[in-house]
Amino acid sequence: MLDANIAGQLKTYMERLAAPIELVASLDDSARAEEMRVLLEQIVATSAQITLAAPGDEARKPSFAIRRAGESARMQFAGLPMGHEFTSLVLALLQASGYPPKIDAGVIEQIRALPGDYRFETYVSLSCQNCPDVVQALNTMAAINPKISNVMIDGAAFQDEVAQRQIMAVPALYLNGEPFAQGRISIEEILAKLDTGAAAREAAKLARKEPFDLLVVGGGPAASAAAVYAARKGIRTGVVAERFGGQVLDTMAIENFISVPHTEGPQLARALEQHVREYQVDIMNLQRAEALLPAQPGGLHELRLASGAVLKARAIVLATGARWREMNVPGEQQYRGRGVAYCPHCDGPLFKGKRVAVIGGGNSGIEAAIDLAGIVAHVTVLEFMDTLRADAVLQLKLRSLPNVTVILNAQTTEVSGDGEKVKGIVYTDRASGASHRIDLEGIFVQIGLLPNTDWLKGTVELARSGEIQVDARGQTSAPGVFAAGDATTVPYKQIIIAMGEGSKASLSAFDYLIRNSLPVAAAA
Repeated sequence: MLDANIAGQLKTYMERLAAPIELVASLDDSARAEEMRVLLEQIVATSAQITLAAPGDEARKPSFAIRRAGESARMQFAGLPMGHEFTSLVLALLQASGYPPKIDAGVIEQIRALPGDYRFETYVSLSCQNCPDVVQALNTMAAINPKISNVMIDGAAFQDEVAQRQIMAVPALYLNGEPFAQGRISIEEILAKLDTGAAAREAAKLARKEPFDLLVVGGGPAASAAAVYAARKGIRTGVVAERFGGQVLDTMAIENFISVPHTEGPQLARALEQHVREYQVDIMNLQRAEALLPAQPGGLHELRLASGAVLKARAIVLATGARWREMNVPGEQQYRGRGVAYCPHCDGPLFKGKRVAVIGGGNSGIEAAIDLAGIVAHVTVLEFMDTLRADAVLQLKLRSLPNVTVILNAQTTEVSGDGEKVKGIVYTDRASGASHRIDLEGIFVQIGLLPNTDWLKGTVELARSGEIQVDARGQTSAPGVFAAGDATTVPYKQIIIAMGEGSKASLSAFDYLIRNSLPVAAAA
C-alpha cells in the first residue's frame, strides 16, 4: 500500500507521538477493506506506540478510527485516506496522541469552550485539493474537544450514501445529521458558525486597533507580497482578507511559478501566509471589506468591514483579486452545488460514469475537459466563439479523446433540472439561431474571472471591466490608495505578475508615506 519511501517518512513522523494510540478497524470482505487492512498494518509497524485494537462495528465499512489509548475515538476515516488526504491521516495520528496542533492559543480556547456535542461528517474526493484543509480543521477540533467528532467519507467509496444525500460538490459537511457547510471552510469559519457571539467580539476587537501605516486589503499573492515589502520597511502593516490565499486556494497544479517546477495552490497559499507571519504583520482574516471611505485632506483612510468595524490607515493597497465568472442564466444558482460546479478537480470524481458539460474553450475549460474525460462517460465542451481559445497543445490532446464533443458558437441559455439536481443544459447556436438541449448530470463553468471590486464603485476609478485603473506605479485615482494583482487593469493574470505588482504597489505606497504624511501617531 505504502511504498518504502513513504513508509520511511511516516515512521519518522510517528517518532513524535506524545502517547500510545489505537486503530479500530471496521472491515468487510471487499477489496477496499483488504487495502485498508494492509495500510493499517503498515502504520502499526512504524511505531511501538501504535496498536491495532479489537475490530469495530461501524455501519460504514471499510472504515477505521483513531483514538488515544483509554479514550473514545473521535477521528474516523471511511475510505482510504490517500492522495491529498494522506496528510490528514498523518496529522490525525499525531494529534490523537496529544501532539499539539499549530494553531493560535485563542482559537484553542474557543474550541474547548464550545457547548454541546458536535458530530461532523465530511464528504470528500481524494483528488480535491480543498478537502484536506476541512478534514484537518475538524480533526484538530476533535482532538482538542472530546465533545467533537469527525468522520472523513470518501464519496467514491460510498456512492450510495452520496446519491441518497444528493451530494454533488465537495467538501460537503454535515453536523449531527444535517447539512452544515459546503466548500472550503477554515477552523475560524467553523467556529464563527458554531459560536454565534464570536463575530461581534471580533468586530469590537478590530474597532479598537490603532491606525496602520499601510493596510493591505486582500489575501492572495499580490497582497502577501505587498505586506512583506511594507513590513520590511519597518512600518506598521495590516492585512485584512476575506480568505487568506484567495484564488490560489482553488488552483490545482501550478507549473509556471519560476524556480518552482510544480506546486499546488493550497501549498503555495500556506507558504505565503507563513512568510507574511515571519514579520510583524497584523493579519485579520475572514473579514470582508465593505466600503473605502474617502480620506479628508491630510487625514486617514478608513476601511469599513462587513462586521461594522472600521480600520484606519495612512495608505492603502487594494489587492482583492478575482472570482469565478458565472454564466448568469436561469437555473445556474438554483442548481449550484447540485450539478453546477466550478472546480473539476474537486467535484469531478462525483460524476464518475455520467455525462457532463464544460462551459468555456480557453485553457481552463479545455484542461477541465481533458481531466474529466478520464472520469466521466462523456464531456461536451460549449464555446461561445467560433473557435477554441486554448493553447494548441491542449486542443490536440482534447481532440484525441474519444468521449469528448466540442460545440462552437454555443450560447448557454438555461440550466434545467428536476428541482433537485441538474438534468440538462440548453444552448443557442449563434450561427443558425436554433435552440438545442443536451441531457446531462453535471455542468462545469470555466469562463474566466471577475474582479472583486463591486464595493469600490464611486471610490476609485474602475475600467469598464470593473478592474481598478492603476498607473505604472500602482497608484489609483485616489491619493494614497494603490492597487495590485488580478483586481487591476494590469494585463496577464498570473501569480508571478501579481507578486511583482504587489511589491511595486507597496514600495510606491511607502514612497508616498515618506513624502506626504506625518507619522501615524501624529495623524491619529
